[in-house]
Amino acid sequence: MRFIAVPELRPIREVPLYNDFRELLDGCAGRFGDDPAFQIKIRRETKTTPAAYRTRSFREVRSDVDALGAAFWRRGMQGKRLAIIGKNRYEWILGYWAHLCGLGVAVPLDKDLPLEELEQSLVKARADALYFDLAHMPLVEKLQANEAFSHMQFFCMDDAAGFPGTQGMIEEGSSDAEALAAYRGLPVDGKALAVILFTSGTSGLAKAVQLSQFNMTHNIWSVLSAEDLRHGDVNMAFLPYHHTFGSTGQTMMYAAGMKSVYCDGLKYIQKNIVEYKVSVFICVPLLIEAVYKRIMAEVEKQGKMKKLKTGLKLSNALRKVGIDRRRKLFAEIHEKLGGGLRYIVSGASPLDPKVEQGFIDLGVMVVQGYGMTETSPVLAGENPEHVRPGSIGHSMPGVSLRIEDPNEEGIGELVAQGPNMMLGYYEDEAATAEIFAGGWLHTGDLASVDKDGYLTIRGRKKNVIVLKNGKNIYPEEIELLVGNLPYVSECLVFGEPRAKDGDSKDLMLSVRIVYDPQRMQETRGAVTPEEIEAAVEADIEAINGSLPKYKHIYRRYLTTEPMEKTTTGKVKRYKQNL
Repeated sequence: MRFIAVPELRPIREVPLYNDFRELLDGCAGRFGDDPAFQIKIRRETKTTPAAYRTRSFREVRSDVDALGAAFWRRGMQGKRLAIIGKNRYEWILGYWAHLCGLGVAVPLDKDLPLEELEQSLVKARADALYFDLAHMPLVEKLQANEAFSHMQFFCMDDAAGFPGTQGMIEEGSSDAEALAAYRGLPVDGKALAVILFTSGTSGLAKAVQLSQFNMTHNIWSVLSAEDLRHGDVNMAFLPYHHTFGSTGQTMMYAAGMKSVYCDGLKYIQKNIVEYKVSVFICVPLLIEAVYKRIMAEVEKQGKMKKLKTGLKLSNALRKVGIDRRRKLFAEIHEKLGGGLRYIVSGASPLDPKVEQGFIDLGVMVVQGYGMTETSPVLAGENPEHVRPGSIGHSMPGVSLRIEDPNEEGIGELVAQGPNMMLGYYEDEAATAEIFAGGWLHTGDLASVDKDGYLTIRGRKKNVIVLKNGKNIYPEEIELLVGNLPYVSECLVFGEPRAKDGDSKDLMLSVRIVYDPQRMQETRGAVTPEEIEAAVEADIEAINGSLPKYKHIYRRYLTTEPMEKTTTGKVKRYKQNL
């Protein structure tokens, strides 16, 4: 079998490799001690009162984990499976860590699951208990009324009548010497099943992924050794904890010695970045691109685009001779981002190369990573020494990647090996055997490597559009071009029969565009349906002019209604009604 190997990133620092979460939490308490680990808002700012916060140090977090774990142990949770559902918050991650430090298996669940899917997930994972927040009280009451869940225990992240609450259990556990000693004495097997995660796939039913603690701690070591993530940075925990990019990412930020803060909600992101002086932000491309477009729209609205372009030319010239004045030249933009934002990590789907380069030119390092739930999650990434917008850099330290059976263009399926590969799909031997065919994990993504070893994802293997003449089209590449249009919020490129009642093999490209009416009016002066259609037609024709004919878009579907997406911002292709 022919293959192309992908080079590894060179580590830029030495970091400890932990075998399990208890080692990691103990190590962080010893290394970072009384430094702040979490800043938690307990009261929002009003017109008459300032916001109020409480801070937990690394040593205090270790103490809280022990106390909560002791209270869980006292309630018979050793050897049990704890499902967790709720929004990102300190209590969520505390319960997750406490259960993993010797008690049993954790099952993070999507906070937006409807009752039926929540029930299915609890049954499939064989959960013994549910740890939830107050927002999920109505669902919990329905579960309690269902005989099928009569065996389950229920714990609340908040203080709630009728349920053990986190703070009460911490107080209880901290004064129970017997339980504390028993909990601290529990064995932790870093190679055993620790977490069951349901994937947020975009093209079918979710699978249950089994991860060990060492899968995750090795991945944490791998990323921290190659990325510029520093002790003392401020991280906003935005990505949902039920997703491996969110929960492993949070544990990674903790292992780096950062302070973590929480967002008040999607519409408050920029305000919270300023409020907490966030320096590091892990998020999805949809959000990064929205922030960048908003910044550029504001510059244009203020009539400062010419000044910005002049500053960029000067900055780029200075950087060529080793002088970096970006944060000073673009201080006004940095102030709108809190003044401290320096490092953005993008993952989950492709990031527009123009946005990545745009932020870098302004003085905010943006690196793109790549991975999947099945790999704990990170497989490849850029770092400050290896950045090439549009690529996903090189494989992470300790991870082997290669492209199998590349075609004449050097494009083939990306496969992986390494200590971060999952244990398998839960109770699905056939799917596990399929994804690990030949001893390598098959990602399902098509990729290529350039002459310098930079890896580029071309698209999902199952999304490739094969035309009647045998040409292959990777829709994700064209979606990046359409997504650059200033009024486009989302887009989806797909193949459909050229003639509705004709030969189904004779496909042509179509695009579904979700547009912003306000930006459409501002940038194209289009308001009526006829004007909007004409503007889009002209822009699509311009894009077509830059592409070979077989990649031309022939049909357009316009809407202002957002497409259904996963929690990481990926459009659910199979769910779109076109």
